[in-house]
Amino acid sequence: MATSDAPISIGQVALTVRDLDMTAAFYEDVIGLGLIERTGETASLGNDTGTLIELRQDRDAKPLPKEAGLFHTAFLLPSKQDLGGWLIYAAERGVKLDGASHHGVSEALYLSDPEGNGIEIYRDLPRDAWKREGDMVQMTTRPLDLNSLAESAAGWEGAPQGTVIGHVHLRVGDVSEAARFITRELGMVQTFAQPSARWFGSGGYHHHLAANEWYSKGANFRSKGNTGLASVELLAPPEIHTSGYLIDPWGTEFKITSAQARAA
Repeated sequence: MATSDAPISIGQVALTVRDLDMTAAFYEDVIGLGLIERTGETASLGNDTGTLIELRQDRDAKPLPKEAGLFHTAFLLPSKQDLGGWLIYAAERGVKLDGASHHGVSEALYLSDPEGNGIEIYRDLPRDAWKREGDMVQMTTRPLDLNSLAESAAGWEGAPQGTVIGHVHLRVGDVSEAARFITRELGMVQTFAQPSARWFGSGGYHHHLAANEWYSKGANFRSKGNTGLASVELLAPPEIHTSGYLIDPWGTEFKITSAQARAA
């Protein structure tokens, strides 16, 4: 895929799960997505923007292994008030958080679904508040002020209009190899780097994809028949759109879709 100034973005993420009923209920009740379609062994959940999560049931799949695959799917909410509303809603329901961080460009809350798939729920700070140097965007990890976030809260009645998957963070075997694939094949630019992780974006965004080797360094091509990440849909602008599929060095599938066609 060629590079372009027009942005590439995330459409939807597909997960293989063992218990479709339980996992679909979680994305409805906890994340606030609506059930769009349920057909046999699959369920599509999302909102006004379309499907965000597709769940594919395989009762014989092996539980999420410690190999290459998904680190987390990140749901981007429109405002701080929305994120604060979800925080209060989650606390009232006893939802366990795995973490909460201020990243300099965003405020983020972390948790996992019932099958161990990582989830981030976040809101962006205004773009003019991001520190940039060329394509690079300075990102940090520091404690998030949960009291301030809760004080800003609006009422939560499910994922608000405009909620999208802002980015997907992957586990890979080698971040340098991941960088080559994402920049050359997927057409994104590297926006931030650490020794064992890289971040990549399009259209000036801080990142649409990230890759780390924190728990998967040296991982090979992913085993078949496991739960976890099945596919990531990338929405590409018309001038660089080539329909089809690309597979990264660890077996993660990227489905390339025309952003124009999805919007229609």
